[in-house]
Amino acid sequence: MRQARGVNDARSSPVRLLVVEDEPDIGSLLEYLLGREGFSVRVARSGRQALDELDRERPDLVVLDLMLPDVSGLDVLRHIRRESSSARTHVLVLSARKDEADRVRGFELGADDYMIKPFSPRELVLRIRKALGRPEAAAERPAGLVAGPIAIDPDRHEVRVAGEIVQLTLTEFRLLADLVRNAGRVRSRESLMTEVWGYDSRAMSRTVDTHVRRLRFKLGAAAPWLDTVRGVGYSVRRPQGEAPQLAGGSR
Repeated sequence: MRQARGVNDARSSPVRLLVVEDEPDIGSLLEYLLGREGFSVRVARSGRQALDELDRERPDLVVLDLMLPDVSGLDVLRHIRRESSSARTHVLVLSARKDEADRVRGFELGADDYMIKPFSPRELVLRIRKALGRPEAAAERPAGLVAGPIAIDPDRHEVRVAGEIVQLTLTEFRLLADLVRNAGRVRSRESLMTEVWGYDSRAMSRTVDTHVRRLRFKLGAAAPWLDTVRGVGYSVRRPQGEAPQLAGGSR
């Protein structure tokens, strides 16, 4: 089987995908298309089967339909994000549900991307590659990003607060990395939607607010570094009255 082009050619084994799709024709099409691109593809025809597959082996990315006959796709997504061992499993929702409320709900529960059926196979592959990370982009990233007690290692996809590892989803990681990379500058909700989610939509900007709330909870004592600029967006900067602090926790 060929290696997935442009995903991670350094891997000795192909990238593992789990496709959760109850429509046999669509499931078979996705299995063929993604397998042709060099991915190792498993297909689950129901929510229950998806949960069994996830317990058996954690994939690198899940292509998830929401309208399943037994356990809903949203419940599968909750399961993925609830399991700490699956914190870095990427999830791309592929659904016929196109209302804004459905997309927002998917992002709120931790989806990394959302595509609407009918879909472009070429766009799907490109979005999967983007979610998994492109080797050429990795070389452009800085060795580390630091803001006060927050330290980010892009290559290891690792975040530490005062030296302690914090588990983030891919989208939360991207959001925090963007804010820390632009520390001291205000990032509008619209700019964050475009940069982190790839959507140019004012209507979905409240998705940013939801993820910021989740980030603050996970950052714990470092949460005050994530500042809200009313009517504009967010910024990472030193809380008023706080003395300079190193990322390792020492002063």
